[in-house]
Amino acid sequence: MQELYQVFILAIIQGLTEFLPVSSSAHLILIPKLLHWPDQGLAFDVAIHVGTLFSVITYFRKELKLMIVDWCKSIPGKPATPNSHLAWAIGFGTIPVGLAGLVFSSFIANDMRATWIIAASTIGFGILLGIASLVAKQKRDERHLKWKDVLVIGCAQAIALIPGTSRSGITLTAGLFVGLTRQAAARYSFLLSIPVIILAGSLEMFKLAQSDLIIDYRALGFGFIVSMITGYACIGVFLKLLERFGVMPFVIYRVVLGTVLLFIL
Repeated sequence: MQELYQVFILAIIQGLTEFLPVSSSAHLILIPKLLHWPDQGLAFDVAIHVGTLFSVITYFRKELKLMIVDWCKSIPGKPATPNSHLAWAIGFGTIPVGLAGLVFSSFIANDMRATWIIAASTIGFGILLGIASLVAKQKRDERHLKWKDVLVIGCAQAIALIPGTSRSGITLTAGLFVGLTRQAAARYSFLLSIPVIILAGSLEMFKLAQSDLIIDYRALGFGFIVSMITGYACIGVFLKLLERFGVMPFVIYRVVLGTVLLFIL
């Protein structure tokens, strides 16, 4: 059982950090430890992740509808369109993280959650994001991805299994390195999150179904709603911030956050 204000804060953190390039794992570890809160538990993690899944599906609902229609038409062999190409790119881009999760999930869960690892990943991959922003050519949008670009970004997403890396951050970084504009790299990152959250959420729900945990459905429902609303708002705001300020504010924030993790926890 959690107090509703704790649920509210953690759900907001999830809604923000799932899409901002700042590492959700670092924040969800830092805040409860600093405030001496109990572990939020598996059921709550499932609820807030499903909330952010609904937020990205809702935000990109028009694009997703076009992509699904064109993708279905492309299966019998009809000529590819930019929408069907993007749909296939999302599917193939998810394969590396799916395979990595199957092979390394146990190792990561048991041996890669040390605070120093999270702090180092937060700092290191934050700096890498800054470098990508400085050298990026930013010429193409997400509907003109090459298959080698999909492979690079997909493999980068697999690295995000390391706590502190930030799935959004590492895919944005890889997108910039292969020549996407900031907005295109971010949009592709957001769309890539859909199958990833579905896969991870399904695995967590399977674990939950096998456990005998007592579930506080009030907290789960509240967390789901808050994370969904926060995530939806975050996507639009983040795209505007990227256009105006670039990624450097987030790079600086990550370095500061990682340093705090190193010296406080």
